[in-house]
Amino acid sequence: MGIQRDSPRNSPKEKTTLKYLFDLDSKPFIGSPLSNPSHGGIESEHAQILSAISGCSLVFTFTDPQELPWQQDHKRLKLIQVVSLLKSSRKSLHGHLLSRLMSMISVNLFRPLPPPSNTTSVISALPDDDELSTFTPLWPHLQLVYDILFRLVINVDPKKLKDHIDCRFIHNLLFLFQSEDPREREGLKNVFHRIYSRFTFHRSFMRKAMNEVFLRHVFETERHCGIGELLEIWGSIINGFGVPLKEEHKLFLMRVLLPLHKVKDMPVYHRQLAYCVMQFVQKEPALGGIVAKGILRYWPITNCHKEVLLIGELEELVENIDPDQYRMLAVPLCSRITRCLNSCNSQVAERALCVWNNEQFKKMASVAMEEVFPVVVEGMERNLKVHWSKSVKQLTENVKTVLEEMDPTLYEKCLQEIDHRESEARREQIKRQQRWTKIEMAAAKQSNFLQPTKSIYVSSN
Repeated sequence: MGIQRDSPRNSPKEKTTLKYLFDLDSKPFIGSPLSNPSHGGIESEHAQILSAISGCSLVFTFTDPQELPWQQDHKRLKLIQVVSLLKSSRKSLHGHLLSRLMSMISVNLFRPLPPPSNTTSVISALPDDDELSTFTPLWPHLQLVYDILFRLVINVDPKKLKDHIDCRFIHNLLFLFQSEDPREREGLKNVFHRIYSRFTFHRSFMRKAMNEVFLRHVFETERHCGIGELLEIWGSIINGFGVPLKEEHKLFLMRVLLPLHKVKDMPVYHRQLAYCVMQFVQKEPALGGIVAKGILRYWPITNCHKEVLLIGELEELVENIDPDQYRMLAVPLCSRITRCLNSCNSQVAERALCVWNNEQFKKMASVAMEEVFPVVVEGMERNLKVHWSKSVKQLTENVKTVLEEMDPTLYEKCLQEIDHRESEARREQIKRQQRWTKIEMAAAKQSNFLQPTKSIYVSSN
């Protein structure tokens, strides 16, 4: 498509600088008939785009020593030119041009991803994950290709792109969410969200395809870099659901979102997951009971970081659930919080104690005080006696004061019951020790009675 005299291959070696390439790319469009509106019109714009596309289908790895830097720069300039022409174009693109553009996009984007690094999930959980994550060297080209695709999606009639952005294309985009480069995942998220927004005939398929990714992550791989970005898309989708919710959407909450709490790398995407779950509860507060039981079902045993996050999620859940469910949820939630405040990990214990500063949580506990207080008071007293952390003991004293103010008589009654149980346990221990002493003495006597007599044999020789 290009002209030989304008090709960098045929230019003198000393002129292959970045400035020269910029000048080189501008030559076909300056003073040519195609650039003159009186001669070209829509054909001129399309011809310019086709000319720019011609140098964009060669894929560079940026790791092959045989690749020349000036070739990489030349392709980047061509991509910049395509973006610029799409921005300035006010005419609709014809079918042949769309086909060439989508073909170029597919060639550049749909590629095999490198094997995942061993530190991805750990790095992604750190605060400065954008600085530490694995960046793809292809990003200087990929960024522009994603920009081109984004502009096509938002500016071209979906009916014209229907044959190009089909189910296979969407599957290929979903595969790229496994990229370890957060910049690429962010670009993918924006494009995928726009496709869902504009291509309404693909919405059902896109939801099912994303659900398959989630379920495979939960039950098979437990490793996927793009779960957070996909959940961000889902958060926007859930926000648009009408009330009352469809059964299909409730099943998505129970069968997909709640099981995502059990995956070991859940802290990486917990913020987006909690947002999606809370969207459901805010739309239908009656779902709060299902969500609470689901979170308790997948509660971690040895992962303290996950415990801290889930305690915060439960606290937010209590603020949004239907008050009619307080009595049903008071005992299981308060029991779990009590076990957490007795944790040997000080962060878990402190986070659980802070829950008692929440007015809605105290209101829920007050609905079933007769059942809740015996469990909570016992946990408080155990903390004051045996916990190693001074800060935890101080927070426990503060919470104890709050509970005593809620119902001083019931709190005192619980203390008396605890003292009674402890005294009964001590008496039982003494009786058990006495029984063992009798058994040992009886065994010793029996051993002496049955001990064989020692005989001395004298040889006759």
